[in-house]
Amino acid sequence: MTSAPQPTSATLFPEAPDSADAVLEGLDPEQREVATALHGPVCVLAGAGTGKTRAITHRIAYGVRAGIMQPASVLAVTFTNRAAGEMRGRLRQLGAAGVQARTFHSAALRQLQYFWPKAVGGELPRLLDRKIQIVAEAAAREGLRLDRGELRDVAGEIEWAKVTQTVPEDYPAAAAKAGREVPRDAAELTGIYRAYEQLKRERTVIDFEDVLLLTVGVLSDRADIAEQVQQQYQHFVVDEYQDVSPLQQRLLELWLGERDGLCVVGDASQTIYSFTGATPDHLLDFRNRHPNATVVKLVRDYRSTPQVVQLANGLLNQASGRAAAHRLELVAQREPGPVPAYVEYGDEPEEADGTARRIRKLLDSGVPASEIAVLYRINAQSEVYEQALADHGVPYQLRGAERFFERPEVREAGVALRGAARAGGNDALLDDAVGLASQVRAVLGSMKGGGWKPEAPAGSGAVRDRWESLAALVRLAEDFGRARPSASLADFVAELAERAAAQHAPTVEGVTLASLHAAKGLEWDAVFLVGLTEGMLPITYAKTDEQVEEERRLLYVGVTRARQHLCLSWALARSPGGRASRRPSRFLDGLRPGSAGARPGAGSVVGGQGGIERGAGGGARRGQPAAPRQRRQVRCRVCGRTLTQAGEIKLVRCEDCPAELDEALYERLHDWRTETASRIGQPAYCVFTDKTLLAIAENCPENSSELSGISGVGQRKLNRFGAAVLAICAGQEPSDEDGEGA
Repeated sequence: MTSAPQPTSATLFPEAPDSADAVLEGLDPEQREVATALHGPVCVLAGAGTGKTRAITHRIAYGVRAGIMQPASVLAVTFTNRAAGEMRGRLRQLGAAGVQARTFHSAALRQLQYFWPKAVGGELPRLLDRKIQIVAEAAAREGLRLDRGELRDVAGEIEWAKVTQTVPEDYPAAAAKAGREVPRDAAELTGIYRAYEQLKRERTVIDFEDVLLLTVGVLSDRADIAEQVQQQYQHFVVDEYQDVSPLQQRLLELWLGERDGLCVVGDASQTIYSFTGATPDHLLDFRNRHPNATVVKLVRDYRSTPQVVQLANGLLNQASGRAAAHRLELVAQREPGPVPAYVEYGDEPEEADGTARRIRKLLDSGVPASEIAVLYRINAQSEVYEQALADHGVPYQLRGAERFFERPEVREAGVALRGAARAGGNDALLDDAVGLASQVRAVLGSMKGGGWKPEAPAGSGAVRDRWESLAALVRLAEDFGRARPSASLADFVAELAERAAAQHAPTVEGVTLASLHAAKGLEWDAVFLVGLTEGMLPITYAKTDEQVEEERRLLYVGVTRARQHLCLSWALARSPGGRASRRPSRFLDGLRPGSAGARPGAGSVVGGQGGIERGAGGGARRGQPAAPRQRRQVRCRVCGRTLTQAGEIKLVRCEDCPAELDEALYERLHDWRTETASRIGQPAYCVFTDKTLLAIAENCPENSSELSGISGVGQRKLNRFGAAVLAICAGQEPSDEDGEGA
């Protein structure tokens, strides 16, 4: 294996190379080719983990240090402030300070502010931070009242129209041609879009898309200004070129003029933002537009182990479409590591708990929490993983989304549920609702601004996200009601408050929870890709071949975030005892063991053999091919009936069957749990749930083996609380240290 090129200095602030040639040290042959290709158009096709940022920053630094480029004549553009800042930092370390590294919007805004007095006169109009308020007023002018979710979706449609240079009158035809799932009638959106633009003109304000549009307008209309910009910038570098929109491409062409000092870097297989107007066509057509271009392919993967790379390549080998025809076959450069694990679980809570247990093992083995990520398709999936990690004492941080209980719709739902709980039997809304879950559905279904409905809304966007969050609360109520049949709405509200409190604790070093989209451009030592079922990945509303292929690329991005450890998992049912009707994502066919066309060595290694691991609770033996999963039958220890409800399974008896309960013992355990939870600063259920506490009191375990056999008492809780519980069961007082362990 070829070792990954690394900076020669181990310090955080290495000394700059002492010469232009020294800049090239440590580059592999292809990266060196990029760095020394300083004339004419250059296209760098760079696979995930191949060191593209290293290659292009060394190219700029080499050009500057060799005297071929002047720092002030170089403009490097990318898509995020984080990426631009990283590029500037690397260039400073390489002795190329003074190079402009900016986002498209930042570079355009700077030029617009400078040239506006000359081109238009006066000061540049004020830039809007957010367009939602004006969109709401525009809708009102059209006689429409939009809820918060619809406002976000309509704002997104306006942004898409503007970056694709679509005027209001052309929007219906353009949206239909692009196959977009529009949040309102296209004619209504046209009216809102037109009114939105009129309101901005009346108030002399501009939005972020206007920054690009106005810069394009100024450079197109004023040849003298365009010439001035072109005199300053002689060399352009564009990172993530597969993500440029038609508007950004037009701006780039105006910056460039008739010259060819352009270097673009991208990977069509990482195109995952087409819904925002991004298209890989500009990257794929680069050679046609520039027949004399130098094209360099970076395929040496320095990020991931050969096992992860093999899986990534396997995903793309099954892809179709134009981007797939230009896919890059990665070649791993790292030493071998663990084979990716494929884990099948019975239900979603089991998947979340199993994931948390695996993460705990990684933490115990020395992997930092900040080097672990759990990635999912939509933000609404985060709640069950937030809870599972909290239960296992694992710190976490959310990226690219609010915490579940901080989402506006979840806060609104909390207010509505608290109000209904206080009203009790005096709330007419609950007259026909029987049972906790029915009451919650009634309350959430009546929420203003779009409540919960049995069927998910079509398409994606804020309306779908809002529904997913409310649906998660409904599912939680269903599960809570099954575990505690006598629970009231007030009990459920208290449960939500406990969960919210547990998840608001500040974390510095934490496992990252993120959507696959938010994970783009990042990497971790260990990555858990969860919820990989049909309907989630690909998502239900991915209808066309192009949309399905973008979903495949999204999974590819997720896989290539992992350096060493990779786990892919799915659940056959939503909730405990539910029908196991789900199937793993089609994207895993031929890759996961037991699927049609699976190749030897494609799956996880358990005991030295490939196979799918099953989550706790049964299934096929490890190392065996995948088979339909049968849930382990648990029978009531009193009447012998097969148990299906999670709470009954934990007690190993029917809720209604009599059991010998030492009530005094239960009270002592309950008091101990309350004191312990207060001492460690966590909700009581994080110590033991009510059902687990009841099971302990009924069984009165005498040793660790008997205690660990009770559902809900895992190894970690046994280590932490076992001594105290056994002491209480033996009629003794737990020591002060009991319940304080790690």
